[in-house]
Amino acid sequence: MNSEETHARLTQAGLNLIGQALSIFDSDLRLAVSNRQYQIMFDLPDALTRPGTSFDDTIRYLVTRGEYGEVTDIEAAVRFRVEQARAFEPHYMERLRANGRTVAVEGAPLAQGGWITVYTDITSIKEQEALLRARSEELSSQVLDHAERLAAANRALAATNAALEETQYELIRTEARTRQVTEMMPAHIAHMDEAFVYTFSNRKVTAVMPGSLEDPVGRRAEDVLGAETFARIQPGFERALAGEANVIEITHAPSGRRIRIALTPDREGTGPVRGVYILSTDVTHETQTRAALAQSAKRELAAQLTSGLAHDFANLLTIILGLQGRLARLEGLPREAREIARSTLSAARRGGTLLDRIAAISGKRELRPQAVNLPALIADLAQMAAPTLGEAVFVLNEVEDLAQPILLDPGPLQDSLLNLLLNARDAMGKAGGLIEITAHPVRDTWIEISVRDSGPGFSAEALSHALDPFFTTKGSGGSGLGLSMVYDQTKLAGGTVRIENRPGGGACVTLRLPLRPANDALTPMLVLLVEDDDDIRANVREMLREIGHTVIEAATVAEAEALAALPEIGMVLSDIQLPGGATGVDLARRLGGRLPIALMTSLPPGAGLRAEAPCPVLQKPFVAAELAAMIAGVRQ
Repeated sequence: MNSEETHARLTQAGLNLIGQALSIFDSDLRLAVSNRQYQIMFDLPDALTRPGTSFDDTIRYLVTRGEYGEVTDIEAAVRFRVEQARAFEPHYMERLRANGRTVAVEGAPLAQGGWITVYTDITSIKEQEALLRARSEELSSQVLDHAERLAAANRALAATNAALEETQYELIRTEARTRQVTEMMPAHIAHMDEAFVYTFSNRKVTAVMPGSLEDPVGRRAEDVLGAETFARIQPGFERALAGEANVIEITHAPSGRRIRIALTPDREGTGPVRGVYILSTDVTHETQTRAALAQSAKRELAAQLTSGLAHDFANLLTIILGLQGRLARLEGLPREAREIARSTLSAARRGGTLLDRIAAISGKRELRPQAVNLPALIADLAQMAAPTLGEAVFVLNEVEDLAQPILLDPGPLQDSLLNLLLNARDAMGKAGGLIEITAHPVRDTWIEISVRDSGPGFSAEALSHALDPFFTTKGSGGSGLGLSMVYDQTKLAGGTVRIENRPGGGACVTLRLPLRPANDALTPMLVLLVEDDDDIRANVREMLREIGHTVIEAATVAEAEALAALPEIGMVLSDIQLPGGATGVDLARRLGGRLPIALMTSLPPGAGLRAEAPCPVLQKPFVAAELAAMIAGVRQ
């Protein structure tokens, strides 16, 4: 016997110990629960005491036996009592039964539908009342009548109180369920009155906006959120209090998070606004992704605009280089003409380098994040750049609270930091000076990497245009693409760039990048690997095992779909080009929503099937660190 059966039997045994008859019918007028006294009092057969028995059948049995006195039309009597029951209203009555006994009937509706009825045999009470009336001639009949009416009223009041208690219980349960739902939501849900005072709040305000007060109820929004954050949201609050629902996005300065806040007026119909309902969600990751997509779109547009021009320009440079090269090799060429030819060759080569940089900015490029030890990356970069920076330049680096691996594309980051180091060296001049590289997390949202120098700082013009393509303060010695490339690579990663002058002198460039720990890739799981090439499959299998995962393998989409039904599978990694009529792209579409999936291919970005992929794609060849980073990104 299981615990549910044991509980049901104990409950039934308890009901059978009650001296009164009890029955509970559900909203469909079918018996849900009754006790032994109910069957004994009305002498009911077993068939009419089983759960599911219809109220109609019970009433028809009682009417037929004369329970309600002499009835000429049985079906009409049954319909009348069934309609009474469907009203589900509290009631109390006393009825003289055909056997001469008197029964009190108390009924109360249930919040979830149906009703409960208690039947009490009050024959002895009625006999005592009759005896009291016969023996108390000195008492006026009016007093006795009042006493009887008072007793009946008390019993009716008790039935009403029982119904109210049941309703109150259901209201408490409903409120508890509502509060539980609001606590489970990954958002701050609250209500604020016209005076900007919180009247309700779940416990998520500090999770969404770190640094806020933990218990907002009864406090002003300015005190809970802080003056700066409140000032940013206040216009939205005032619009909602004026009756206009609105959605705003702000950057929460203490944490650097991007917060979306939906504000809905609290009003009934066209009545006055009594407050504001607030729904605040952290959309930082969405914003970072949106910024990266926008930057990719800009790059694609720039590529379309410049590709034709660059092609023609490259052809012209090829001709110039060829002709000037032939000219420089002619025997007997005057020295002055040879110098002109050499200068022309140098300018043409510089034009080719410029084309390469334009292609780097505008051409297609995909991030390849991997687990990176940031302190080691910065230390290696400083050591690598030291010979180029020269003996007069001293580099100091300091990384705080970033000892664990994080997901970054190290190539663009190294290029950006090296570019900033060389710019700082050039700004300080031959005298040299100090360059500081610092890195630290901003809450659990961003990484801030700053490069500061002891040079003269940025001019007013440079502060306004330093990130623009082709802007340079180096005259003919600069291309004007260095900081522009830093900006492009940072935006492509979903980050931002800030340039400023230090209060004590010198320039400071700060890169803010998304902080994504690489730990998720290390959580062991079963990976379905789909690859038709035996050698590649074996190589990828070993990489997956190296980073802690278990592997199950398939060579076609049909095999993969059959294995994907296994409940233990945590992720699918598939090649795009597979034998048979279906591809990895088809597999991703079929499994989309059911399992996390990533694709791998040697196809270049934007080519053929790769452009149709509905999920992340890993470029072949790759190493274990890149694979681990891909898995971590898919599982986030």
